[in-house]
Amino acid sequence: MENNIVIERMTAKDIDGVFEVERNCFEDYWSKDAFKKELSNDVARYLVAKIDDKVVGYVGIWFVVDEGHITNVAVHEDYRGRKIGDKLIQALVELCRESNIVSMTLEVRVSNIVAQNLYKKYGFKLAGIRKEYYSNNKEDAMIMWSDIKAV
Repeated sequence: MENNIVIERMTAKDIDGVFEVERNCFEDYWSKDAFKKELSNDVARYLVAKIDDKVVGYVGIWFVVDEGHITNVAVHEDYRGRKIGDKLIQALVELCRESNIVSMTLEVRVSNIVAQNLYKKYGFKLAGIRKEYYSNNKEDAMIMWSDIKAV
C-alpha cells in the first residue's frame, strides 16, 4: 500500500480533501477558507499525501526568514499506520533544505505521544511548554525545535 502514496504541493483542487482530513483529525479544525487563504500566503507551503488521487494527509509550514514553523500535520484516521506522516515530514524537511531553511519548530499536544515520537525521529527536541495552548480543552503544548542541518 505504501508504494502508491504520492506527496505533492497542495493546490486549490486539494482543498476539499484537505478539509476532510482536517475535520477528521481535529475538534477545533480550520475552515476551508483558512486553507484557501494559505494558498495565497507568501510564507506558507503545504504538501498533501494522496493515495489514488485522494487526499489522505497533509502538512503545512510557514517560512519566516530562515526558520520553518510547522502549522499543521494530519493524516486521516482511516490511513494511519502506513508511514504517511513520516513521508510528509520527510518531504517537508527536504523542502526546507531546498529553501535554505535551517531550523524548524512546532507545537504538539503533550498527550500526543505518537506525533512526538515522529518529530523526534527528525531531530525535534523539547524547547519549552505553552501552558493551556489548545483552546478546546486548555491542554498544554510542547514546543519542539529541530536543526535540519543535523537531520
